[in-house]
Amino acid sequence: MKAISYARYGGPEVLGLGEVDDPSVGPDSVLVKVRAAAVNPVDWKCREGYLDSVLKPVFPVIPGWDVSGVVVRPGVAVPEFAAGDEVIGYVREDMLSRGTFAEYVAAPVRTLARKPRGLSFEEAAGLPLAGLTAYQVLRRVLGVGRGETVLVHAAAGGVGSIAVQLAAHLGARVIGTASERNHDFVRGLGGEPVTYGEGLTERVRGLAPEGVDAVFDSVGGDALKASANLLTPEGRLASIADPEVVTYGGHYWFVRPDPQDLQRLSDLADQGTVTIHIAKTFSLEEAAEAHRLNQEGRTRGKIVVRVS
Repeated sequence: MKAISYARYGGPEVLGLGEVDDPSVGPDSVLVKVRAAAVNPVDWKCREGYLDSVLKPVFPVIPGWDVSGVVVRPGVAVPEFAAGDEVIGYVREDMLSRGTFAEYVAAPVRTLARKPRGLSFEEAAGLPLAGLTAYQVLRRVLGVGRGETVLVHAAAGGVGSIAVQLAAHLGARVIGTASERNHDFVRGLGGEPVTYGEGLTERVRGLAPEGVDAVFDSVGGDALKASANLLTPEGRLASIADPEVVTYGGHYWFVRPDPQDLQRLSDLADQGTVTIHIAKTFSLEEAAEAHRLNQEGRTRGKIVVRVS
């Protein structure tokens, strides 16, 4: 099969298209014909070796954790899916090896859910990792509830745009940091936009003089420090970008596969509660360029690679 892979750590130039062996399907896995795979910041961080202490590579590595596609064959211990079922997945294992930038992927059943019927394969590919991250932080870590005020950083990005929609669905008032050009986009998601950068604390206080009940940080650094100063006395803080959040009494979160959470997200997408904005779509042959664009960190929504 055709796949994108890299045999050493490095920049986007280490990615190459070639032929690799078809994946083997274990009892608890599903062979999926990949239709589309999304790009996430963690992909280039893995490619450059920043997660080496957490996820050891088995070179050559096929990158990619997000997938949408069609079941070809379920494993012998998988009654949940049948050939022809359309699925989405956050296909992460405990090492870097066989990812989703390939014609086929063997996905553990614990990583899969049924694809939202109302989304294209490209849109659906953008839901799993970003959606699970947003859902798990808001529900499990921050416990956001009706009537609360939530600050979401990078509100126009892949994770942030879904977090704004989910927090609004939970009945919260959402303030979202974004560049000026993305303010209308954030409003369309259900958030109140504020420009990030110098003076952020004052701008947020202008909207929420008493502070915010919860902060969802995906930026770290100065934004994280400002966030800690914006909390109400009982406020909660979580970051997916900066482990230093614990020094402010907050929680650091690394998303995990969960089929129930993912199916809930799929259902919310079918209900129109969650939409996925595609910034740009690339072919498999253009995967390196997709990585470059994602690494710049200025895109609105998701970057997707169309495989078939």
